[in-house]
Amino acid sequence: MTEALIALGGNVGDARATLNRAISLLCDGTDIKLTARSSDYATPPWGVTDQPAFVNLAIAVETTLAPLDLLARGHAVERALGRDRANEQRWGPRPADIDLIAYGDVALDTPDLKLPHPFWAERAFVLVPLAEIVPDRTIGGVRVADALAKVDVSGIERLPAR
Repeated sequence: MTEALIALGGNVGDARATLNRAISLLCDGTDIKLTARSSDYATPPWGVTDQPAFVNLAIAVETTLAPLDLLARGHAVERALGRDRANEQRWGPRPADIDLIAYGDVALDTPDLKLPHPFWAERAFVLVPLAEIVPDRTIGGVRVADALAKVDVSGIERLPAR
């Protein structure tokens, strides 16, 4: 089993319910076992700012799947929840976005997957939830809490538990 860190987000419909469903679909308890889940956070839209706020969270899982297979599972879950990557606006509204942030200490650079995620340390909407569950984890030589200390977290709000 390998530890993987995954960021989830969405801003279409009941995003919190959709993301809970995404975790249930992704983490089957066999190939992918959920080991930690952050709180839900309301976050300002990034990239395309004229859209509703997002809900973001992070999970840690143990998996037997190879990185590309884990990515494929995430994309299948996105599709099952209504995401159409081929026909959407880049950084636009989406029901579910599932990003593989890290897979153990694997460094990978393929056309389909780069590990660790190339922008993980630049995006507060990834770092805030990630730091809640794995603040001392080092990704690509950078400690999560240290990366968080360098970004602007304005507008990010922890949502109350449901």
